[in-house]
Amino acid sequence: MSSSDETPTDIQAPVGTDQATRDIAEVAAVEVITTAAVHLMSAAAVKCGLAEGDDAEELKDLDEARKLITALAALVVASAPDIGNQHARSLRDGLRSLQLAFREASVIPDAPGEGPGEKYTGSVV
Repeated sequence: MSSSDETPTDIQAPVGTDQATRDIAEVAAVEVITTAAVHLMSAAAVKCGLAEGDDAEELKDLDEARKLITALAALVVASAPDIGNQHARSLRDGLRSLQLAFREASVIPDAPGEGPGEKYTGSVV
C-alpha cells in the first residue's frame, strides 16, 4: 500500500506512546491532580499580573485569569475528599490567594460570591 492509500487506522502510534502510557499508569492519582492544579495556579497567577519581570502587566489578562481560577476551584473542591486533607489544604490556600489577588487586580470588583470560583468555594473577601 502506498502512503497515499493509508487511512487513519493504518497510522501507527508514535514511538514511545506505549512507554508513556505505562509511565503514567505508575503515577498516583493525587500526583496527577496536584500537578494539574499547580499548572492552573501558575497560569492564573501570571494572568492576574503576578508574574516576575518587567512584562508582568503586559501578561495580565483578568478574563483568562477568571476562567483558570474557576477551573482550579472546581478541581480543588471536587477532588478534596479523595486527595486527603494535607494536599487539599495546600491547594485551597493557593486558590484563596489567587482569588484575593484577582479581586485586588480588578478595577470593578465582583460582588461577594460572584468572583472567580466562588460558586464552588463560597465568598472570598
